[in-house]
Amino acid sequence: MNELSQQSSPYLLQHANNPVHWKAWHAKNFELAQSHNKLIIISVGYSACHWCHVMEHETFENPEAANVMNQHFINIKVDREEHPDVDAVYMKAVQIMTGRGGWPMNVVCLPNGKPIWGGTYFRKEEWTETLEELQQMYRNQTEKVLDYAEKLHNGIMQSSLIPKAEKIDELPSIEPLLEKWKKSFDHEFGGYAKAPKFMMPNNLSFLLKYGHLKNDSEILNHVNLTLQKMAFGGLFDVVGGGFSRYSVDLKWHVPHFEKMLYDNAQLVSLYSEAYRLTKNNLFQEVVEKTLTFIDRELSHESGGFFSALDADSLNAKNHLEEGAFYVWTKNELQKLLNSDFDLFAKIFNINDFGYWEKGNYVLIQNRSLEEIASHEKIDLTSVIANKKSWEEKLFEVREKRKKPRLDNKILTSWNAIMISGYLDAYKSFANEKYLAKAEKAAQFIIDNLWHENGNLFHSYQNKTAAINGYLEDYCFVIEAFIKLYEVTFEEKWLQKAKQLVNYCLDYFYEKNSGFFLFASRSNEALIAPHFEIEDNVISASNSVMAENLYKLSIYFENDYFLNLSKKMTYHVIPLIDYPSAFANWLNVGMWFSEKCYELVICDDFAEKYATKINQRYFPNLVLAGTNNKDSNLPFLKNKLTSEKPQFYLCYQKTCTKPTESFEKILRELLEK
Repeated sequence: MNELSQQSSPYLLQHANNPVHWKAWHAKNFELAQSHNKLIIISVGYSACHWCHVMEHETFENPEAANVMNQHFINIKVDREEHPDVDAVYMKAVQIMTGRGGWPMNVVCLPNGKPIWGGTYFRKEEWTETLEELQQMYRNQTEKVLDYAEKLHNGIMQSSLIPKAEKIDELPSIEPLLEKWKKSFDHEFGGYAKAPKFMMPNNLSFLLKYGHLKNDSEILNHVNLTLQKMAFGGLFDVVGGGFSRYSVDLKWHVPHFEKMLYDNAQLVSLYSEAYRLTKNNLFQEVVEKTLTFIDRELSHESGGFFSALDADSLNAKNHLEEGAFYVWTKNELQKLLNSDFDLFAKIFNINDFGYWEKGNYVLIQNRSLEEIASHEKIDLTSVIANKKSWEEKLFEVREKRKKPRLDNKILTSWNAIMISGYLDAYKSFANEKYLAKAEKAAQFIIDNLWHENGNLFHSYQNKTAAINGYLEDYCFVIEAFIKLYEVTFEEKWLQKAKQLVNYCLDYFYEKNSGFFLFASRSNEALIAPHFEIEDNVISASNSVMAENLYKLSIYFENDYFLNLSKKMTYHVIPLIDYPSAFANWLNVGMWFSEKCYELVICDDFAEKYATKINQRYFPNLVLAGTNNKDSNLPFLKNKLTSEKPQFYLCYQKTCTKPTESFEKILRELLEK
């Protein structure tokens, strides 16, 4: 029988009525397979995945396909967001076998979990025919299947190893990597010159930092172009705020319409950072709209954040259809906007440029409002006001439609990334509501997802925390707590961050490799270990840990943290061939290769000075401060010695003589 009705994951519950006898990920189901000598199907997806829904409807809801699966296999459904470790290991197998990956991901395994076949999306006929062939082969050519499984397993183990690196005393120049990287830039629409087009916030954040510190106008122009084109719509929901996961075309127009918390959290940080450097009002608008969307659609009353909105929603005929909630017909818009339609159509391209399919348009700009106002000889203020009015009208109408399904599980790692998003927005715009949201969410993690034994949980739903935390949970919570300190100067956040680092050193750090395992040693072992080294749409957890260790080494004057961070970074960077897959390592590397500074603010109103500093773009600065002569931070020891404000600018553990002038220290920072 299908056992998924007992689960809390929205993705698993979507499959609870399938005729397939699905089981959840659990050791007992492997024991069951071994006792019956049955092959295992491991099917991995997530709730907002459009093609996961398609395969469910075409195949897993089909009685004939279900009969083949039930008769010969133990069938396990996995929510990749609940079990990213499982997803990562079996994704390696699929990539080795097929040269590509994606979701849904379907793997057939021996009873011990070692894979023998796999892929992504399959139509019903191909699926059932292949399963029957595999079953026959396992029964009649057992040794051949076992031999293939062993060879594939060896390949998975090899791919899990971190390549050895020569010991080096100085990082190599990364300029050749950047020159290679530039060749992939799309100079018309930004991003990379290929489709589908993912936003890759960690790539753009690093390029912004590199372009600024190296005064590389080509890179800065590329980042600004990309951020502008992404903000112009299609991928970005100009009506309700928030970004979809990626676009299927080169111009950021037609997305797969799922909205993920982690994308929007990172993009809030990215646009906030870019605003600090450019003061571009469009970037501020994107941040404000996105956070309004998060507040409205993805916020739990107790402070946490939900995971995602589905790509599919019910259309006018009450059928699930991708993008139905978001798209417009020309007739609809003409009726809504009346005499304003012509100008609206020019701004949002109700023409061939903005047309999608089946009579539907996805709103997208390709010119700034300034250009349009000038071309149409209309006052810019009037155009801005009209645009805002139209968006409010469309939002009101759209809210009456059937909304996309919500994935309401709360994931620790994604929540921590969202906390960082709110804090980066607070740094840029000094909106106290953003800080309050971040503090409330941080307290939610402490109260609900941090066990008294010291470990974090990964997931929270129905007032219950579950699944032992992964490295991604720890590294992003630590990062968020460091950022909380940077804006509040409350030392408790650094103490909590250090506590979590110490836990990771006990349960995740692997001395032979010099890196952190993705899953805790206290977890049941999978068929292969996993070290997350390469960035994806989220930065690699080891790279985030390396940056955390660097910053905490300064605050706590901890040479072990510094040497560990340096060792990890110096190991990876010389091995990089494709820089876009290691952007956050390159970001960490710049802490070691560039002149980076620390600023200490000692004053009764230290946090107010910090607010002024944080509103500027200083990507090579670590900020510390106190209004307390009894600070417990080693870095601040003996620095609060006067009743007047004191500002220390430090470099490599050496601080200049303090000054009482904020204007002077600000000038020095701008010069550096």
